[in-house]
Amino acid sequence: MNRIRKWLLILLSFGVVGGSYAQEELTLGEAIQYALKNKADAKKSQLDVINAENKISEVRANALPQINLSAGLTYNPIIQKIALPDFTGQNGGNPSLVEMGQKWQATPTISLTQQIFNQSVFTGLKAASTTRAFYQINHELTEEQLIERVANSYYDVYQSKLELATIETNLQNTTKTRDVIDGLYKNGLAKKIDLDRTNVAVNNLESSKQQMINAIQLKENALKFVIGMDVTKEISMPKNTFEIDLAKALVDTSSLDSRTEVKLLETQKQLLGYNKKSIEAQYYPTLSLNANYGYTGFGQQFPIFNSGPSINWANFSTIGVNLSFPIFTGYATRSKVRQAQIDIDKVSVDIEDTKLGLLLASENAKKQLKNSLLTINAQSDNVKLAKEVLFNVENNYKNGLATLTDLLDAEKSYAEAQNSYSTALLNYKVAEIQIIKSNGNLKSLINE
Repeated sequence: MNRIRKWLLILLSFGVVGGSYAQEELTLGEAIQYALKNKADAKKSQLDVINAENKISEVRANALPQINLSAGLTYNPIIQKIALPDFTGQNGGNPSLVEMGQKWQATPTISLTQQIFNQSVFTGLKAASTTRAFYQINHELTEEQLIERVANSYYDVYQSKLELATIETNLQNTTKTRDVIDGLYKNGLAKKIDLDRTNVAVNNLESSKQQMINAIQLKENALKFVIGMDVTKEISMPKNTFEIDLAKALVDTSSLDSRTEVKLLETQKQLLGYNKKSIEAQYYPTLSLNANYGYTGFGQQFPIFNSGPSINWANFSTIGVNLSFPIFTGYATRSKVRQAQIDIDKVSVDIEDTKLGLLLASENAKKQLKNSLLTINAQSDNVKLAKEVLFNVENNYKNGLATLTDLLDAEKSYAEAQNSYSTALLNYKVAEIQIIKSNGNLKSLINE
């Protein structure tokens, strides 16, 4: 058994089981900054913001001239003939069959189309700035959601480390007690059953310690994944992570209308309104300018790269306007308009439901924060009391006034009080995040 422990310690020292070298201290603010720069969600939302400019340019292109160059080449193996009346009488009154066309014909053409009046295009131009705002707000919301996940994961790791520290302290105390009993047993002043019981307690604590170390490693890996960090990189945390700062949390809750979730839905509603107007634009006439210029080459030979009397080229050009006025579409446009309005109404319902959810989360966070503060104060006093009880029981046990059961129970109660205190701190921090979120100040955690 001792040999196994020896090898386990060697493995731990070399980092095979849990490396502790080259650790980098990571504050909450640094973890958030790392996530905003490296996490895929933040990168993708930033790319969406950049891509919004491309989508806006695509809409603006509909209002700019559209210029196209085209070319056609036709070969007529059999040229169609038409019958012409015998106006001169030279053919005995019979019609004459005349070929209309040439064997080869080439037609390069450049054309231009410009929208003069198109309500749908104008509506798209108005929606361009709203599209940009939509992706920017969505990026802000993505960052806030990422900050919240990072903070929760960060505090969860720290709370587990506090529990590990409690287990290690309890293990040290129980080990000292075991060593004292071992010495007494060797001198015939203690029972073997007492020594066995303390050995069992030490073994259980060592097992709990290793389980907690494994749990911390898993939680640290989860934290590294959340922030986009290499999971093989070692990190440590500062000791002041769970400090209580009431001034940061107990501030007036901002208006729900200023919350990013609501602003995103409001912007989406605006875009759906523009979509409805774009559909309604189908009721309006459209007017466009069309112009083209080109050449037609024809002859009995291939007209390109050849010249001669049998090859002829002639240019042509046209300019015109096209007016289209919808009369009746079988109520298709009306149905599309009504569907677009339904989409707007659904977003309005989502806005009201989101506000209710945000208000609920805010009120619950306030109550949780208040309860956590009460619990922290109570557990802090409880830890002090449990420590005093343990101190007194240890003295009584040394003087033969307390049993080993009393001592082990006192050590267990002290450990439970410490764990309850760290859990209360975690609950406070989780509630604090929700309060900060309801105030729209999640990015203030970057300075942590």
